[in-house]
Amino acid sequence: MSMSTSLSRRSAGLQGEVIRPGQPRFDEARRAFNLAADQEPAAVVFAESVHDIVAAVTFAARHGQQIAAQGTGHNALPLGSLTDTILLKTERMRGVQIDPQARTARVEAGAVWSDVVQAAAPHRLAPLAGSSPNVGVIGYTLGGGVSFLGRKYGLSASNVRAIDVVTADGQLRHADSEREPDLFWALRGGGGSFGVVTAIELRLFPIAQVYAGILWYPLERGTEVLHTWRDLTRGAVPDELTTVSRFLRLPPVPDLPTEIRGKSFALVEAFHLGDPAKADELLTPLRALGPVNDTVKTITMPELLRVHMDPDQPVAGFGDGLMIASLPDEAIDALVSTAGTSAKFPLASVELRHLGGELGRHRKQNGALGSLRAPYLMFAAGMTPTPDLKAPVTAEVEAVEDALAPWAAQHMYLNFSETSRPRATLWTERAYRRLRQIKASVDPHNVIRSNHPVPPAR
Repeated sequence: MSMSTSLSRRSAGLQGEVIRPGQPRFDEARRAFNLAADQEPAAVVFAESVHDIVAAVTFAARHGQQIAAQGTGHNALPLGSLTDTILLKTERMRGVQIDPQARTARVEAGAVWSDVVQAAAPHRLAPLAGSSPNVGVIGYTLGGGVSFLGRKYGLSASNVRAIDVVTADGQLRHADSEREPDLFWALRGGGGSFGVVTAIELRLFPIAQVYAGILWYPLERGTEVLHTWRDLTRGAVPDELTTVSRFLRLPPVPDLPTEIRGKSFALVEAFHLGDPAKADELLTPLRALGPVNDTVKTITMPELLRVHMDPDQPVAGFGDGLMIASLPDEAIDALVSTAGTSAKFPLASVELRHLGGELGRHRKQNGALGSLRAPYLMFAAGMTPTPDLKAPVTAEVEAVEDALAPWAAQHMYLNFSETSRPRATLWTERAYRRLRQIKASVDPHNVIRSNHPVPPAR
């Protein structure tokens, strides 16, 4: 009897729903946020509780199967084939508890960033959220977590207090700096190969507002915008300021404002903690270029989640990225000639994020991804709503990567890696060796799957 037919709520002792191939709702159940990921697991389990996660992991291990946890499926493409794999959906576990005195949030497995930001805001507190309101907190943090507040406060993974995780032996473990310290280290930036996280405790920061928004320019002005932005990032930029340069092509859809609908832009996003006057001083060279629109203003933390304009609903697309070691004039010109007005196939978005600050400082107490030792992070993406668009979008993303390859850093950031990569590009050799040893100790038979897998040491 195959696992797909033997797995049921009764056989696994589950309270949550089990959907198998051939059942009416299977296509809906197996769907990831990135609709380009055609996931075909042996079965889908919707966990309602920690009990269900324990039961599903135990069933998989007992029957010689693998299990892959998924909150939203934003970075699902690198998972590859899910044959003989249980897809464990955690989206129904979205509880968030805020402790305003301790300045922490306890977040369940399926919560997304809007859940946490909205819960923390009444206490004038904020997490190190991602650029999208609907990205899962757990996957984002296990992969490191680059927030627009990160230059000030570091990676999300470096600001975790504790993690509850079910390991391959079906045991629920509490990992922090004193209990299960090796597992705690691995989970903070080592990805999802070490267990299924049921809850995470995050630090919150006393932030109620931020000075943030976008300077918009016509796409044709991309060269001068990117050069001016690059010059800004080379200066004495305080950790409180994060900026992103971007080529953005917006679709002609009715829910977008008429002034940007169907148009293409070169733009700079700015996020500043502190005195707006200081940010205005730093942004003066960019404003001197005469943006066609300037939306930088004081906004709340829930409003901040909307600035980057990530998709609200599941979409099909392909993207990938690089960390960039330097941006000389030649690199800027190569990017503009490849992704600007003369792009062979225009992508929806090509962005460069300024890193550095606390993101680049390696602290002893940090986890497996201790820092991002490059000044910039590039991500290029296009939409593929029909199969015929997959090839040209993929080719254009690769063209952008090739254009910047001479200036690429040695390592890449997990969450912006939407292709399978050599592990040496994701972690240092020392960190990867330790990750494999920890994997061998908690999951020697490789029951737990993740999109950027760490195999057990042999």
